Amino acid sequence: MSRNVSVVVTDDLDGSAGAETVSFGLDGVAYEIDLNEVNRARLGSALEPFIHAGRRVQRSNRSRGAGRRPAPTTDRAAIRTWAKEAGLQVSERGRISSEVMRQYEAVH
Repeated sequence: MSRNVSVVVTDDLDGSAGAETVSFGLDGVAYEIDLNEVNRARLGSALEPFIHAGRRVQRSNRSRGAGRRPAPTTDRAAIRTWAKEAGLQVSERGRISSEVMRQYEAVH
């Protein structure tokens, strides 16, 4: 026995068939809505003055973790060497304390 399954995407506003998913965002929240050509054009017309006046922002593919910092761009070995020469206590491996980092950044 064979089975043929059809998926019909309907417009979220008026229920008509032949809709496509449209993504948009507002206030840092991403939304998706299924719209037919007419309603998609209505949305585009309504947003056009704001899009024209706004700035385009590239979206990151990575999700943002809470409190996550960007990868360090400083040479950790150089910081350790500087800290030892400055008489500060710093471990050979692992995390460098924020106080040592702050002092290093203040000098450099």
